[in-house]
Amino acid sequence: MSETPLSLSVLELATVGTGQTTADALANTTAVARAADRLGYRRLWVAEHHNMPAVASTNPPVLIAHLAAATERIVVGSGGVMLPNHAPLVVAEQFALLEALHPGRIDLGIGRAPGTDQHTALALRRDPAALSAEDFPQNVVDLLGLFGDARVEGGLAERFSATPAAVTAPRVVLLGSSSFSAQLAGQLGLPFTFAHHFGSPHTVAALEVYRDAFVPSDHQAQPYAVVTANALVADTDADAARLALPGQLMRLSIRTGRLRPVPSLEEAAVHPERSAAENMPSNAVIGGPERVVAELRALAAETGADELMVTASTHGVAERVRSLELLAAAWGLAPAGQAAA
Repeated sequence: MSETPLSLSVLELATVGTGQTTADALANTTAVARAADRLGYRRLWVAEHHNMPAVASTNPPVLIAHLAAATERIVVGSGGVMLPNHAPLVVAEQFALLEALHPGRIDLGIGRAPGTDQHTALALRRDPAALSAEDFPQNVVDLLGLFGDARVEGGLAERFSATPAAVTAPRVVLLGSSSFSAQLAGQLGLPFTFAHHFGSPHTVAALEVYRDAFVPSDHQAQPYAVVTANALVADTDADAARLALPGQLMRLSIRTGRLRPVPSLEEAAVHPERSAAENMPSNAVIGGPERVVAELRALAAETGADELMVTASTHGVAERVRSLELLAAAWGLAPAGQAAA
């Protein structure tokens, strides 16, 4: 390629499929992380979900520690830690420790959604008053203070430290699917990631809010926007459509409140809700390499994204790794150890 391509990253959901155990799912996630590291993806994030039969990633810091140790150069982080579920000091201690173990390779992406249903959120937070997440902005500021942000006065940092003798701090990123976190990220001068893979029609509007609200900081001199996308690549459009069906059925189960593991390809092919899943509104990018690259470049141009973060949802790990391989080659990523063209 004649120019350096836009950075690509990976959102890895650690999905559990039919016939798979939690151990299988985490081994698959490790394989995906190693592939992303080898292929030249910039970062890999894992999410926080609770009480869901299709998702093994319940504790991002534990999984991040494993994945960072299993890879060499890729940045590993959370997409995200649902901050209202946790005490800010606990999160700060966890990620300061991760940063000390893997300097310069840790992202702390944080969101304000529960990552689960209200009953599970209550079990996590232990206080009905905490379900509103009204303290989220202050909790974010407290986190920044605990990591040494000189702008923060008062709060937890007056009495506590995330770690005794930090040299570097994790990169803090706000996540969102609305304008609330977009505006907060801008006001705090932080990078912002919009969850376009949720299917929201408000991606462009939220990013405009972010850029309009942006105040330069020591974290970011100018706005930095990451846009996530469901993207599954196969050798042909037909193969990609077939492989995408398990993920489509999983999304249908989430939207209808009937949670279950990701079905196998064989189950998906004869599933009674196959037609409903295939016809469900979606902004997923599915197809052969040329088609997917063209659609992702169009998304980047429409949103002005500084980075795209892709997630591939299907049953088998070999297919997820193959998707990353095909996309990396077609996009022009430089594999580990090679200079960009």
